[in-house]
Amino acid sequence: SHLLGTDALGRDVFSRLIYGGRLSLWIGVTAALVSTLAGIVVGAVAGYYGGFIDSALMRFVDLMLAFPSIFLLLIVAAMLDGITVTNIIFFLGLFGWMWLARVIRGEFLSLKNREFVEAARSIGAADVRIILRHMLPNVIGPIIVTFTLDIALFMLAEASLSFLGFGVQPGTPTWGNMLNESRTQYLTKPLLAIAPGLTLTIAVLAINFVGDGLRDALDPKAAKG
Repeated sequence: SHLLGTDALGRDVFSRLIYGGRLSLWIGVTAALVSTLAGIVVGAVAGYYGGFIDSALMRFVDLMLAFPSIFLLLIVAAMLDGITVTNIIFFLGLFGWMWLARVIRGEFLSLKNREFVEAARSIGAADVRIILRHMLPNVIGPIIVTFTLDIALFMLAEASLSFLGFGVQPGTPTWGNMLNESRTQYLTKPLLAIAPGLTLTIAVLAINFVGDGLRDALDPKAAKG
């Protein structure tokens, strides 16, 4: 009646694996959405306007890259007396957008002086319309690739935090805290660690393959090649 057996408390491992996968995927996708939106906004504004705005935003990006995010999470955990799923999502999302912002900024710097952008300016198109309708579709490839990679990265990050005891609390199953709970039974019941670990590995690989496929399908330069 239990495909993967039960844990030390008699809970069905297969059921917890499915439920934990749903939560792990939810954290990965929503954190990637937060990260992608922040990266698009900062990178587009910095690359389009340039000058002082670009310099100020890029220095802020440098500051965020140099900030020890793990220590901040420990401080937040101490202040809030625990970490919730919402806190993990926003924490991962708000500390994972910097590389995408740099990529989009570089693309926008090369696009803002192109003929189609100058044509849009000449007919009086607003800056927001130029950014959203004319420039952003030309960087959809890097955005899709980064978004899918972020999903996999944030799933691994959540699993790492949960394994260390700073992620989702053990009462709610995720693949990370299932690994954490199986630490004392690695030798006697290795399946308790193999099942969530192998599932997480397969999910991350699958997401990366999907990202590569979408990039090849939607990147106009790759399509022409």
